[in-house]
Amino acid sequence: MDISKFKNVIQKLSVLKDYSLLLVPAVIGLVAVLLFIPTQLMSGNLKEQIAKESISIGKKVKSMSKAAVPRKQWEKERDYQRDYENDANKIALLAKQSTQRQLLSYKIFPEPKDTSTLIFEEFGQQFRSAIDGLIARVNARDCPTEAELQRSLRSSNSSRTRRGGKRSSRSSLGRLSEVDATITDVLCIEKAKSASVYANPADLSGYEFWEEYEYTGRNEAVTDCWYWQLAYWIIEDVIDTVDAVNAGSKGVFTSPVKRLLSVNFTSKSGKRFRRKAAGEAKPSYVFSIEDGLAESFTGRFTNDDIDVVQFNVTVVVSTKAVLPFMRQLCSAKRHKFRGFSGEEQEQIFKHNQITILESNIVPVDREDRIHSLYRYGEDAVVELDLVCEYIFNRNGYDEVKPEELLKKAEK
Repeated sequence: MDISKFKNVIQKLSVLKDYSLLLVPAVIGLVAVLLFIPTQLMSGNLKEQIAKESISIGKKVKSMSKAAVPRKQWEKERDYQRDYENDANKIALLAKQSTQRQLLSYKIFPEPKDTSTLIFEEFGQQFRSAIDGLIARVNARDCPTEAELQRSLRSSNSSRTRRGGKRSSRSSLGRLSEVDATITDVLCIEKAKSASVYANPADLSGYEFWEEYEYTGRNEAVTDCWYWQLAYWIIEDVIDTVDAVNAGSKGVFTSPVKRLLSVNFTSKSGKRFRRKAAGEAKPSYVFSIEDGLAESFTGRFTNDDIDVVQFNVTVVVSTKAVLPFMRQLCSAKRHKFRGFSGEEQEQIFKHNQITILESNIVPVDREDRIHSLYRYGEDAVVELDLVCEYIFNRNGYDEVKPEELLKKAEK
């Protein structure tokens, strides 16, 4: 064995032993360097992720904390829902009360309490009497009648004859005609000054129907009474409108509404009304477009909740009163109610049931036969013809509606 080689190996090992203390720190340093680089890379990614997610979430939490629902917010929500419910209940109650109106007779609806047919004649008398009352309340009169004119002219002619004897010349006849015209004009002016508005009950549907009424059967009589009861409520609203618009007026000359030409349930808008031309057709419920006097832009027809009736009203008004009359017609009105027995404590309710569907305005020709005996003053006047919709809330009056009509509505 070569001892010299062995000694060299021993010397090399001894040298490594001398540097062994530096080996561990060197290894640790190397490992640290190797770990530092990915750590830095991961740290950058982590910061970026935190910036995107954690910090943004924190901002959201902070903003949400500013808009956080107060601890007692539920109480406010509860109060809101309670008020909302109360409002809905009030609206439903007002709609019901709007159709709870006084009846002309408490003996007929929903079924007659008396077997006598006289109760239907009594209803007719009450209808006419109530119309007369409305006419009187608004101080309405008509133009001089033919009988009044003839009486005045005969009186004047007799007086002139006594003073001057008989005259037969053409010139005398011409003067006589002028005198008659003057007398007629004076009489017409006196009528205009004594009334607040021109109106004749015969121009209101139902008035002449009940004057000539003939009993034809129990069911038909009950139905007639019911529909004319609806007609009366509608006419009452029209008269109330005239009264409100003419408030404070001392005569036709100063009244915005000069004349109530008609309230009926047959005339179409734009067709001039003549007395008795509308016949005496009673109101009827509108179930479809074919049933109405005009196309309804409201789209409302008789259903499980409401009954719909259309009617026509024509008035002579000052041109300045066209819009005020229309607004007043569609405004809320008051009515009294003592229950459908008529014996309960009186209550004051409101109703607002009219919508104008169609309007037509026609200039007044004062020389026309239907206007020649009327004096409207200096105002420019027009005929205002309206087709209107009237809504009845069934919840308000179905308890007294005749059984036959209830069955018809169900079909």
